[in-house]
Amino acid sequence: MEQIMPWLTLKSVPGIGNLMFNRLVRDIGSPQKVLGASAQRLSRVSGMTPRLVGAITKHVCPDWVVREIERCTKSGFQIISQQNSNYPALLLHISDPPPVLYCYGNLAGTQCHIAMVGSRKATAYGKTSAKSLARDLATKGISVVSGMALGIDTAAHLGALEGGGRTVAVLGSGLACVYPPENLKLFHRIAENGAVISEFTLEAKPEPHHFPQRNRIISGMALGTVVVEAAKRSGSLITAKLAAEQGREVYAVPGSIHAATAQGTHDLIKQGAKLVEHAGDIIEEVAAHMAGLPEQPPAPEDDRMIPTRSGAFCLSDDEAGLIEAMGSYPVHIDELARRCNQDMGRLSAALLQLELKGAIGQEPGKLFYAKPLEKINRAK
Repeated sequence: MEQIMPWLTLKSVPGIGNLMFNRLVRDIGSPQKVLGASAQRLSRVSGMTPRLVGAITKHVCPDWVVREIERCTKSGFQIISQQNSNYPALLLHISDPPPVLYCYGNLAGTQCHIAMVGSRKATAYGKTSAKSLARDLATKGISVVSGMALGIDTAAHLGALEGGGRTVAVLGSGLACVYPPENLKLFHRIAENGAVISEFTLEAKPEPHHFPQRNRIISGMALGTVVVEAAKRSGSLITAKLAAEQGREVYAVPGSIHAATAQGTHDLIKQGAKLVEHAGDIIEEVAAHMAGLPEQPPAPEDDRMIPTRSGAFCLSDDEAGLIEAMGSYPVHIDELARRCNQDMGRLSAALLQLELKGAIGQEPGKLFYAKPLEKINRAK
């Protein structure tokens, strides 16, 4: 691990936030030099008060810093500073980049990032859209950044992994306090094919105020942010706002005009966000940054899947046609019978088979929808 102790020591000085930390390092040269600077030299830095000058000159590296570094080493985590070549380059250009990032996995090779965020209570349509977009971006060598929350974030990470690409999760807690706990297995999968990062200490809890703070990292390390499903007051809109303030692109996936989860994304489109229907809408915007990035190899012929509106599944022609008619928003069985021009007995049998395969879901009241899935067996 690089010489990280001075970074954590300076960061632990009471009253030194990211803005002042970065200002001190820019002005004086390095955390080591800041910690060894005279009171007179420190006082010449803009914004320094006598109290802060005294806090720095009297500060001694706390014991927890030594323990934190030792624990990271034992756990296979890294702490990388802004001087580390793997620190996300674009993140250095936001107003308050974190001095250090705790990292599980490897940030190397994640050069071109697109962020993807959205509702935790996502619909099947939203999850399918996020997963498909992330998968297609990953096959083009683009790393997908998200927050590992339930819903859209999880679908985005899974899509990137399914596409054989790399993905980065930014936590609102410490690496030793994985949140949400349901995504512990995903936490380890991401680290094997990218990285999980956090600016918070190892045991930091997922406090509510941490999530808006981590959102600036999600948007800040990416060329653009895609919002897939967001209600009027969704936290995802905070990420989109931060992306715009950071001078990055903002994209939005449209949804049903009747869906509450689409109201936020539609507002973004009205305000100038680029409407996204497929990965090509994003790729054409970031093409200049993709020069030289290798595409992921296609799946072997035997593993290829039949594309359907609900994702890339292996289904019979009749089953694929039924899912096409269904779509991802819940539809009543009577309406589905009308669309497919099928009698109720035959349709019910077909729906049962699709449910058993896991290709569709059912909500109370005989409402059916196409599910986002991993690959299923090709029909014989």
